[in-house]
Amino acid sequence: MDQFIVKGGTPLSGTILPSGNKNEALPALAAVLLTEEPIVLKNVPEILDIQNMRDLLQSVGVEIVNLEPHTFRLQAQSISTDMPSFQKASLIRGSFLLAGPMLARHGSIHLPAPGGDKIGVRPVRTHLQALQHLGAQIELSPEGNYFMQTNGLRGADIYLDEASVMATENAVMAAALAEGCTIIHNAASEPHVQGLCCFLNAMGAKISGIGSNIIVIEGVASLHGCEYTIQPDHIEVGSFIGLAAVTKSELLIQKAGLPHLRMIRMMFEKLGVTTVIQGEDLLIKKEQKMQIASEPFQGVPKIDDAPWPGFPADLVSIMTVVATQCEGTILVFEKMFESRLFWVDKLISMGAKIILCDPHRAVVTGPAPLTGTTLISPDIRAGMSLLIAAMGARGTSVIQNIQQIDRGYEQIDVRLNTLGANISRISSS
Repeated sequence: MDQFIVKGGTPLSGTILPSGNKNEALPALAAVLLTEEPIVLKNVPEILDIQNMRDLLQSVGVEIVNLEPHTFRLQAQSISTDMPSFQKASLIRGSFLLAGPMLARHGSIHLPAPGGDKIGVRPVRTHLQALQHLGAQIELSPEGNYFMQTNGLRGADIYLDEASVMATENAVMAAALAEGCTIIHNAASEPHVQGLCCFLNAMGAKISGIGSNIIVIEGVASLHGCEYTIQPDHIEVGSFIGLAAVTKSELLIQKAGLPHLRMIRMMFEKLGVTTVIQGEDLLIKKEQKMQIASEPFQGVPKIDDAPWPGFPADLVSIMTVVATQCEGTILVFEKMFESRLFWVDKLISMGAKIILCDPHRAVVTGPAPLTGTTLISPDIRAGMSLLIAAMGARGTSVIQNIQQIDRGYEQIDVRLNTLGANISRISSS
C-alpha cells in the first residue's frame, strides 16, 4: 500500500479547481442502467470509488468508453441480472445503488451487502422499506446477500424513517419507471440528490420537488440517453477552505458551486475563517482571525451536522482539525455516525487538545501546535483531515493507508503540490 510523506509548515498559494461531486457521480453511474441508450457523463472525478463503480457496472454488462479526462460514454444495452462482482461491491457503499435501477428495468437483482467507510452501523433498512413500498420482494440469504425481485413496480406514497441520501436515490430511480405516481416524504435533499434528480429529468423522467423534502415522481414508460455534467464537489470545496485556514494560505477555489456553500461558509465563520465570493470563485485570504466566536446565551459554541440544508457530516472531520488551530473552545457534535470521531486520537498524538466525551461528542481547545508523526487513514474524510493536519504541523508526517484518501480525492498529492505543498507518494512495495 502507498503512503504519503508530508513535510509540514509550508504556506500554500494559487488556484485550485474542485473535482466533480463523488456522491452525485456514483448514483448517476448507477442510473445509466435505466435505459438502453447511451449516456455521456462529464466532470466525473477519476477517483478510486468511481473506478470501482465503473468496474462493478462492467461486471453486469455496461459498456464504458473514456472519451476524454473526466468524460465517459456508458451504455447499458445488454445487462446480466446475475450478482455483480462481490469483490467490487464490497469495496464501496455505492454498490447498493444498483438495486433501484435493476428492479425498475429488469425486475430483479442479487446484491451482496454494501461496503464503504466504517464510520457507524449504516443499515440499509430504509432502502429496503422504500423498495418494498414500490412492489419489491426482498429476501436475505444466510450469507448476507439480498435477492430482490418484482412483478412490476407501482407508484406509492412513501414516508422514509430517516432522510437517507442513498435510500432516497434508490427510491427515486426505481420510481422513475414505476407505474403511476410516487411521493417520497422525508426525502434527503443534499446537492447530490438534487443533481441525480436533474440528471434523471434530462433522461426523460418527471420529477418535481427537487431540493425539498417531498419529492414527487410521475412514472414514465422509458428513459432515453442524454449528456449531463456532474456538479462541483461541495465537500472538496469545504476541505480546501479548511486546508487554507490550517496552513495559513491564500487560495482561490475556482467554479466553487457557490449556491451549495451557504451553511458551510457560515460554519467556518464560527471558527473565524471568512471567505470572499469573486464571481463563481471563492477566495480564502491568508489573514484569518482563527478565533472561535462566542454565542451569547447559548453556552459553549458548537459544530454540529444535520441533514441538508444543515452542515454536512462529511465535513465534521475537517472542521475538527481547523478547530485545533483556533483560539477558544468548541464542542464538535457528530450526530449522524457513531464511529466517525474515533479517529481524533491521531490528532491528539500530534499535540491537539481534544477530549472525546462519547462516540458523538468531542471538545476541542486551541490553538495547539501540531507536530508531525506516523498516522493511519481510517476513512476518506478522516484521511483528508489528517493530511491537512500534517501540512499544518511542524516536521514530517507519514500517512499510511492512503487508498482511503484516494477513494474520494483525485490525485490530491499532485494537485496540492502545485500549490506549494511538499507531499511525496511512496509505494510500500
